[in-house]
Amino acid sequence: MGLFKRFSSHLCARLAHNPSFFRTASRQFAACTGSLLIAVGAGAAQAEEGGIQLEKLNLPEGFKIEVYADDVPNARHMVRGDKGTLFVGSMREGKVYAITDENGDNKADAAKVVAEGITSPTGVAFRDGDLYISAVSKILRLDDIESRLDNPPKPIVITDQFPTERHHGWKYIAFGPDGWLYVPVGAPCNICDEKGFANIQRLKIEGDKVVKTETWAEGVRNTVGFTWHPETEALWFTDNGRDMLGDDIPPCELNTAPEAGMHFGYPYCHGDDVLDPEFGEGKQCSAYVPPVQELGPHVAPLGVKFYTGDQFPAEYKNQVLIAEHGSWNRSKKIGYRVTMVTLDDNGKATSYKPFIDGWLQGEQNWGRPVDVLVMPDGALLISDDQAGAVYRVSYSK
Repeated sequence: MGLFKRFSSHLCARLAHNPSFFRTASRQFAACTGSLLIAVGAGAAQAEEGGIQLEKLNLPEGFKIEVYADDVPNARHMVRGDKGTLFVGSMREGKVYAITDENGDNKADAAKVVAEGITSPTGVAFRDGDLYISAVSKILRLDDIESRLDNPPKPIVITDQFPTERHHGWKYIAFGPDGWLYVPVGAPCNICDEKGFANIQRLKIEGDKVVKTETWAEGVRNTVGFTWHPETEALWFTDNGRDMLGDDIPPCELNTAPEAGMHFGYPYCHGDDVLDPEFGEGKQCSAYVPPVQELGPHVAPLGVKFYTGDQFPAEYKNQVLIAEHGSWNRSKKIGYRVTMVTLDDNGKATSYKPFIDGWLQGEQNWGRPVDVLVMPDGALLISDDQAGAVYRVSYSK
C-alpha cells in the first residue's frame, strides 16, 4: 500500500497549493485510480491472505457463522433465484457464479460459472426466472437461467445507455416493489460536479427493451447497496463518502429516498453538516436530505438489507444490516464488519453498532464483507470478496 500513500500525499499537496486541481484533473485522476484501486485491492488481498478464519469473528450470543461456499473468487453481490439458486457477481473475475445446495444441508454443493468475460459484473438481480447482470455501461440478462445452469445462454443486452467510466462504474442493481430495475450511476471521480452522474436511476423493462428511464435520487456519490423497507416499501441505500479530507471526515451514510426527486448533497455537502472545501462554497447543508445515520468515516458501506426473517431474536426484526467493506486509505483501518442500525417506529435511527466483526485484526484484514442476504429460513448470508467465500449466519437459543 506504500504506492497509494505516496500517491495520496502527492494529491493532497497539490490540492493544498491549488484548490482547483481536482476540478481540472478529476477525469484523469478517476481513470488512473479506477484501475489502480482494483489492482491494489487484488494485491492487498493476496498480501494479507491467511485463509478463512471464522474463529476470529465476534458474534452476539446464540449466533453461529459457517462457510456456505468457499470457491467463489471475489464474491460480491448476491441474489436468490426462484428455485433456490444463489447467484453471485465477481467484479475482478468478470464472472457470475451460480451456487446450488441440492441436499439442503446449508452448504454449497457446487459453484458454476454461468457468465464470463463481462466488465465488472458486480450486481445481479432476478425477476420472472431471468438473471440481470450489471456490466458498467450495460445491463445484461440470462433468460430462464435456473433451468440452464449447465448450459447457460448467451447474455442479452437489455441496455447500453450507462456511462463507460469505470471509476465507481461497478453497480449494485435490484428490482423494486414497483417492478422497476434500480441502477446507480456513481461519480466518475473522488470529488467532482459532473452532469448525469452521482444518482440512482430506475428502468422500466418490457421484453428485451428499456421503455422508460427516470432519475430517482440525486447527490449520491457512490451507492453499492440498496433495499426497500418491508412495510413502507421506501428505498434505503448506503453511500460511500469522499476521500482526501483526512481520516475522520466525511462520514459514510445510510439514507432513505421514499419518493423521487430528493437530493442527498454530493458534491456540495457530506453527512449532516460537512461542507465540501471545494464545491461547498455558497451552499448550505440544510438544503439537502440528511442521512438517517452517519456511518463510520471511510468504512465503505456496501450491501444493506432489512432483517425480515423469523430465526433471529425479535429485536432484529426489520432492522438494518450493513456490510462494511473497510477503509482503503485511512491511516488506521476501520470497517471490515457487519453492522446494525436500529430504527424506531418512525424510521429514526436509535443505535449503530457492530453485529459481526473480526475480519480486521489490528491492521491486518483477512476478509472484507460485501453483501448480506436474508434466506427463506431466516439465516443471513454474507459475501466476502477477499476470502472468495459466502458465509451463513444462523441463530439458536
